[in-house]
Amino acid sequence: MKRGKRYLELKKKIDAKLYPVDEALGKILELKSAKFDESVEFTCILNVDPKQADQNVRGVITLPNGTGKKVRVLVFAGADKLQEARDAGADYVGGEDLVTKIEKEGFLDFDVAIATPDMMRIIGRIAKILGPRKLMPSPKAGTVATDIASAVKEFKAGKIEYRVDKTGVIHTIIGKASFSKEQLKDNLLTLSIAIVKARPASVKGQYLKKAFISLTMSPSLRLNVQELLKA
Repeated sequence: MKRGKRYLELKKKIDAKLYPVDEALGKILELKSAKFDESVEFTCILNVDPKQADQNVRGVITLPNGTGKKVRVLVFAGADKLQEARDAGADYVGGEDLVTKIEKEGFLDFDVAIATPDMMRIIGRIAKILGPRKLMPSPKAGTVATDIASAVKEFKAGKIEYRVDKTGVIHTIIGKASFSKEQLKDNLLTLSIAIVKARPASVKGQYLKKAFISLTMSPSLRLNVQELLKA
């Protein structure tokens, strides 16, 4: 893959070593180069086989400082819950009308979809559309809920889902380049602890194999996994 001049210049500033958490976060903030507020991204490689049902690591966690990203929330609910969703800050609310809009018009202008349990049968019509985009409401992700107001507020405030992909990798955002090092560290450690606690009982040997942080437009720094787990 051909890289641009700016990327290659930034890469010269990164050492080929395992970075302790504090040093890595300080260095990543020095790599800011874009004209927009870049995301700080965390990637880890796990020693799991996602094809095995008991090793499909996933969960939800509320980052203490949020992600810095404006989260667009869509709510599928019956008429009795629509105003509750609006009052909580949902960007789009509806029932079968929203299902049809997604199904017929390809509407996908949202980041999180939350649904009340009674709506799941109807939403099943668009599972093949939402599923591949990781937008399908799920109890495991905290996006199927009876308390719609709380669910909407949590995702607006920085609740995220982490989920291993088919190659055993988890990739997610832990904040913005405008965050302080302390804010990013709090978010990183909160996420890391959650991933470690989600270790499948069937996994043998080293669970967290490699971990990296990067900016949207920067090369990645490899973290010292052992130091990360002790931080």
